[in-house]
Amino acid sequence: MRIDTYFTVPEVERDTIVGTAVVIDVVRATTTIVEALANGARAIYPTGSTEEAVRLASSMGREDTLLCGERRGLKIEGFDLGNSPREFTREVVDGKRLVMSTTNGTGALVAAREADRILPCAFTNLGAVARAVASDDRIAIICAGRNDGFALDDALCAGHLLLRVLDELPEDTEEPDLNDSSRAVRAIASARKPTRSFIGRSAAGANVVEIGLGDDLDVCCDVDRHDIVATMNDQAITRAGA
Repeated sequence: MRIDTYFTVPEVERDTIVGTAVVIDVVRATTTIVEALANGARAIYPTGSTEEAVRLASSMGREDTLLCGERRGLKIEGFDLGNSPREFTREVVDGKRLVMSTTNGTGALVAAREADRILPCAFTNLGAVARAVASDDRIAIICAGRNDGFALDDALCAGHLLLRVLDELPEDTEEPDLNDSSRAVRAIASARKPTRSFIGRSAAGANVVEIGLGDDLDVCCDVDRHDIVATMNDQAITRAGA
């Protein structure tokens, strides 16, 4: 087994992703995606731009399609929902298709599209994802990052995912080959737990607090809140096995 971690989308775009790609944007896109699927959303369609999202939603038909997304953390004007996981309740999203555009997370999902398998991951479905990939030969953990730079919250989640994957391996299994970024996130996760106070001191967490959405962090840090795996095929993210 080989596990490569990427801290930013530009790193992914310079490489060829082989095998399984796990995409992480803790604050908040992948947390929101997991929450939406857990509450009955039919599928989520990540897009690279606001304009693309509007076009796609219009082509699908707006009667059962919601436009979702944010810029600078706040809901895009004219969209139905923003990027707060607390908005994506069963009453709002059950049976709906969601077209989503966010500052960082949806771009990372689009960047991973050539991988054999793509799994969005957050702390909220950490254990389920770890179990789903533990037998894979090649895993790329892709952090969405923040404005093409390092994001501490994503790195922490990547590290805890890696630790969970290692725990899933049989005792006689040879230790996976890790790139330097994987070794770094393992060290971070070994030292820190995903608490609201710690995530709130990250740049992304501090921004969410500043714009008045700090309670989102309680969801973002709720480890194993859902026992579900989300998969992306043909640009649609659905709940595995649903």
